[in-house]
Amino acid sequence: MKSFTYERAHSPAEAAKAVAARPGAKFLAGGTNLLDLMKLEIETPTHLVDVQDLKLDRIEKTGDGGLRIGAFVSNTALSADPHVRRDYGVLTRAIQAGASGQLRNKATTAGNLLQRTRCPYFYDTNQPCNKRRPGSGCAAIGGYSRQLAVIGSSDACIATYPGDMAVAMRVLDATVETVTPDGTTRAIPIADFHRLPGDTPQIDNVLGTGELITAVTLPRPLGGTHLYQKVRDRASYAFALVSVAAVIQKDGTGRAAFGGVAHKPWRVEAAEAAMPQGAAAVTAKAFAGAKPTHDNAFKLPLATRTLAAALAEARSA
Repeated sequence: MKSFTYERAHSPAEAAKAVAARPGAKFLAGGTNLLDLMKLEIETPTHLVDVQDLKLDRIEKTGDGGLRIGAFVSNTALSADPHVRRDYGVLTRAIQAGASGQLRNKATTAGNLLQRTRCPYFYDTNQPCNKRRPGSGCAAIGGYSRQLAVIGSSDACIATYPGDMAVAMRVLDATVETVTPDGTTRAIPIADFHRLPGDTPQIDNVLGTGELITAVTLPRPLGGTHLYQKVRDRASYAFALVSVAAVIQKDGTGRAAFGGVAHKPWRVEAAEAAMPQGAAAVTAKAFAGAKPTHDNAFKLPLATRTLAAALAEARSA
């Protein structure tokens, strides 16, 4: 691990300003992803700004009947919150499907959204990777790609976003709240937060330099049956090959977002109108234009079957 300097911030605006002022600086919260990447010298920050003391660890009701989740609420606390369990069950299910209990105790809401891909070529510093080293090439294209993207990819990158929580946040239409180095705030719809790779796969999201996530807000509860189906290579502590976050109403209408298939949580709202017609009708529209590789073409029928399982469970609920 390369040497770095360190400081503790005392306010969100101070933290944002400190990172913006130091080239190569990074925020440090739970550290469950960043520290691993630093040990491998994939991330080499020159300065760490510790934001764990900013008291952004509360879950509060909003004036319009939703929830405001502090950026540093742990995954464990968020999944166990009684309001989340009752009104946003898909979020509880998604979080508990990810990582291990020990990691969920430490991982934060903001950090979960910001985690980086687990593409094996991103982690192998002997291989070219445009996400790790822009312009070096993508070893995954033409290489081993079973875990990687089937839609939304580019000629520069076919990596996937690895998380579970963000897939549920996407189906719930969450909003990400931030503060910028000049102290101003903004609200970013979760649909716009993560980027597709295009020609700049090293940029995972729309945050500016020094911009700090302070909270995630959820709108009023949707009602219906909340489900999270995750298909993976082993029963626990594994990233999704395909996952589905679904909220299904009694009349058969609903919403669905997919994980493990793209550079961001994948949801096509126009496809959801076909929900009463069944899973195949939804995925035909949601994955129109997909470009799977020989290794991962199985993800397309698997997405259909996974959504079908969620719909069947909703009907029997």
